[in-house]
Amino acid sequence: MTVAKASLVVLISGSGSNLQAIIDAIENKQLDAEIKAVISNKASAFGLERATRANIATYVVEHKKFPDRASFDRAMMLIIDPLKPDLVILAGFMRILSDAFIDHYQHRLINIHPSLLPKYKGLNTHQQALDNKDSTHGASVHYVSHELDSGPVVIQAEIPVLDTDTAASLASRVLKEEHLIYPMVIGMHTAGRLTFKGDQLNLDEKPLTEPLIWKNQQLSR
Repeated sequence: MTVAKASLVVLISGSGSNLQAIIDAIENKQLDAEIKAVISNKASAFGLERATRANIATYVVEHKKFPDRASFDRAMMLIIDPLKPDLVILAGFMRILSDAFIDHYQHRLINIHPSLLPKYKGLNTHQQALDNKDSTHGASVHYVSHELDSGPVVIQAEIPVLDTDTAASLASRVLKEEHLIYPMVIGMHTAGRLTFKGDQLNLDEKPLTEPLIWKNQQLSR
């Protein structure tokens, strides 16, 4: 009996480099999953071309064509729900989602954010790390909750902030780590290693009270 691959839907707004990392992880057999659809709120997003090259169905749902956030989110749900995804992945999706959308995909909606949460929610995270003279910076993969850039964090990638760093160079180095840790978390979820008991996130049936740390190419708890 063949076990069905995990089903993924990815939401993007831009270049889709994290989408590409997920596509590559599937092609390299790192992930036993299938991306059923890529949805963008911008027709110009380069990530749509990445999806097309990988023979993945693409959809454009332009938020500007909807009167409010709720109706925009409902339009996306009409695409997503028939696909019955195991996981909905935000990969550079630059829209704040409604509570109704988040509740609908509770515990199967994840995001990646370029900071060591709870530090620097929102935008311009790399410049904030420099302005505050942080010695470390990084990225966090977390389940989505009602509060922006919150929800249980699974993995954080940590890198040192160099004396020579600019916001651009720091962003570039963090992005490389994002491409590594996002497929890791997706794999943990689709393998059933990440579960919830109420609002408590568990890894391998044990409470995950602190994020796993990815540092120097090693994962530690």
